[in-house]
Amino acid sequence: MQKRSFFDDMDPAETREWLDALESVVEREGPERAAWLLDVIANEAQEQGIHRTHLNTPYLNTISPQDEASIPGDVFMERRIRSLVRWNALAMVMRANMNNDDELGGHIASFASSATLYDVGFNHFFRAPSDENEGDLVFFQGHSAPGVYARAYLEGRISEEQLDNFRREVDGQGLSSYPHPWLMPDFWQFPTVSMGLGPIQAIYQAHIMKYLQNRELIQKDNRKVWAFMGDGEMDEPESLGALALAGREKLDNLVFVVNCNLQRLDGPVRGNGKIIQELEGVFRGAGWNVIKVVWGRLWDPLLEKDNQGLLRRRMEECVDGEYQAYKKNGGAYTREHFFGAYPELKELVAHMSDEDIYRLNRGGHDPFKVYAAYHEATKHTGRPTVILAKTVKGYATGAGEAVNKTHQMKKLDLESLKEFRDRFDMPFTDEQLKDVPYYRPDPESAELRYMNEQRNKLGGYMPVRRQQASQALTIPGLDVFASFLEGSGDREISTTMAFVRMMSALIKDKQIGDRVVPIVPDEARTFGMEGLFRQLGIYSSGGQKYEPEDAGQVMYYREDKKGRILEEGINEAGAMSGWLAAATSYSVHNFALIPFYIYYSMFGFQRIGDLAWAAGDSQARGFLLGATAGRTTLNGEGLQHQDGHSHILAGTIPNCVSYDPTYSYELAVILHDGLKRMYEDNEKVFYYLTLMNENYVHGAMPEGAQEGIRRGMYLLREGKGKTKRSPRVQLLGSGTILREVEAAAELLREDFGIAADVWSVTSFNELRREGIQKDRDELLHPDSEREQNWVEKCLDGREGPVIASTDYMRSFADQIRPWVKSPYSVLGTDGFGRSDSRQKLRHFFEVDRHFVVLAALNALRKEGKVDAATVKQAIEQYGIDTDKPYPVMH
Repeated sequence: MQKRSFFDDMDPAETREWLDALESVVEREGPERAAWLLDVIANEAQEQGIHRTHLNTPYLNTISPQDEASIPGDVFMERRIRSLVRWNALAMVMRANMNNDDELGGHIASFASSATLYDVGFNHFFRAPSDENEGDLVFFQGHSAPGVYARAYLEGRISEEQLDNFRREVDGQGLSSYPHPWLMPDFWQFPTVSMGLGPIQAIYQAHIMKYLQNRELIQKDNRKVWAFMGDGEMDEPESLGALALAGREKLDNLVFVVNCNLQRLDGPVRGNGKIIQELEGVFRGAGWNVIKVVWGRLWDPLLEKDNQGLLRRRMEECVDGEYQAYKKNGGAYTREHFFGAYPELKELVAHMSDEDIYRLNRGGHDPFKVYAAYHEATKHTGRPTVILAKTVKGYATGAGEAVNKTHQMKKLDLESLKEFRDRFDMPFTDEQLKDVPYYRPDPESAELRYMNEQRNKLGGYMPVRRQQASQALTIPGLDVFASFLEGSGDREISTTMAFVRMMSALIKDKQIGDRVVPIVPDEARTFGMEGLFRQLGIYSSGGQKYEPEDAGQVMYYREDKKGRILEEGINEAGAMSGWLAAATSYSVHNFALIPFYIYYSMFGFQRIGDLAWAAGDSQARGFLLGATAGRTTLNGEGLQHQDGHSHILAGTIPNCVSYDPTYSYELAVILHDGLKRMYEDNEKVFYYLTLMNENYVHGAMPEGAQEGIRRGMYLLREGKGKTKRSPRVQLLGSGTILREVEAAAELLREDFGIAADVWSVTSFNELRREGIQKDRDELLHPDSEREQNWVEKCLDGREGPVIASTDYMRSFADQIRPWVKSPYSVLGTDGFGRSDSRQKLRHFFEVDRHFVVLAALNALRKEGKVDAATVKQAIEQYGIDTDKPYPVMH
């Protein structure tokens, strides 16, 4: 151990005794004994009232120079490759913004700061899918996409034409601005640029990987999930929100790499503090292994000579805003303002030139330090690892280095470009620089041979995405749900109960039963799923280390290392991320899962909408089930529990197929169709279904209804009037309000002699999508005969006005208005929810049977089929208060 003193030590002799004692324990009894003694001393200090409240280690590298694993391979060749990647990434972004008026944008500074972090991973750690294993998962930071494209260009995977079409995708041969699997389905694995989603998705991908391995559904191997992110990104709640899960579940297959360039989009991340120290405390507190890579190896000699600890002290004193200024203002400024704070420090660097001081590198730009950190992370067991690597935003970009506006930089001035060329040895003249040419050596060059050899050792190229699992699933026939097609008899059940029973039937199926994954935040009992606790078990990587208090009951709470149910706590974002990981398992693990995530519908899309959008981008396959759906179905609950808009939000995701079924046979047909489309036909869709907790009798499926259920609407009941000349209306309903519509049809016939045809609309969203598609076909092919859409086919030849009623906002049912040729009226539940009974809520929002009757009569009045007196009669007969508050703003 180095014999050094401390600048502000009151009693150096006593300090030396303590350090000698510690050194002796380490040498004679090992570091484990030393750590135990330190814990004992810390606990005793706590009892003595001596408090240490932070979780930080010194502002130094975690791995000391003598303990660093040596980087294998040719470091000079790797620097050359890194230089080529840097140049082509820069050229791609600059060329996208040259000689045109489009100003397509792009980012230079983020990759400039993280090039070494990625390069070391590509050369030595990121394993591609191969015959030996399914490969590592890498979440690339979105703003660093140009660097990934530049490497793929050198590897021959991306052409120069594609580079020139960066951010130009409409005409084909383009590259997406950021990682988007939907746009580049063979390349990008995960969408990450919506900040914060990469970290939480990575945690749950690691979680689901362990889940599959513990259930013995996939091979146990040493695959890793790597997630790259920026220090500014760590302010997103999703970035840190699931850290405790990773620590609690001991996800040692997970490595976070936080690029701490000290800057976010507009300026410093923590100008008045230290983001690395802050993050270290957060991650340590969550049970992570923390590796700090703060200083490059050029600092090592200075730290070795720092006998009094003054350099360490100065490193602790400075805040990130100062470190940014040091790098921006150069060596002379750093000498004066950093080292000049203490005469001893200024003397420490007296032998160094200003250029030498400027070159003192940060750890994230030193491949030796980065390799040692990655090596340590991959060997660590029992905990997830985070690597906090200090870098410079806009590294080596000349005038753009470490300036506040560097994130917006997409061009370099000519002098900075020359400096960049010279620094990275690019063979271009000043004249050639004006066109910012790409550079790819001959395929047989030493650089490309080395690059390909390194990737061959790691199984092939990265990133790469599998579009289909190699093993197709065989979905059972619709008869797996036969009992639900026949109705519930006299028994009243909810669609939630029906769904749980259908899922149980699938779990028992010999072909796909093991693939079914029930997921719930913390409401299994609310949704009637507690019966699955004992049958399937709740997944826990540690099993169950206690006897539950309800162990003597039939449906006791059972945790199991091989448990099937994923119950993620009161955490919709986490449960959704778990569902997303399971829903992409066919691509990530070559093993398709069938996840069913059930939750309060109000806590769905509006809370996790960004993750649902990412699911669409990721081509997820599975079922989302919004339970207790609708504005009026949840007895007693109020404004923040009642959902009147989830289907509208679901409709914004192009590949989300959504339905609002009323009866169990509708649900059965929809579930079966979804299974077939996603797992047999391999369609790039996922399903959102709404479920209710209201109990009622479910009839048998009408003959010939299957097609209409799938396409979005079918005739449930033909109306009968008192005479053949009775006026007729068409009543449309969905979800729980369909039953109010059915009751309204009876009132219209009994009280007013009016015939009402009742239509069950299982999906206004799907009807709208088909209608728009048919309209587009007509627009583009005006000489072809127009084909009717499903709404038009259903209502063709039907008499009377059309009234639609749902438990959602009016805009939900209003989507099909363009294709309803008769007068069309819509009832819905616009406004905030409130607490009361279903009956009173439906009357308050004006969607109950009486308002359906009133809307039908008023529509007929407009057509001259009934008079105003008849409408007034209904108002009086049903006790409707014409002065009642307008529910939208009440």
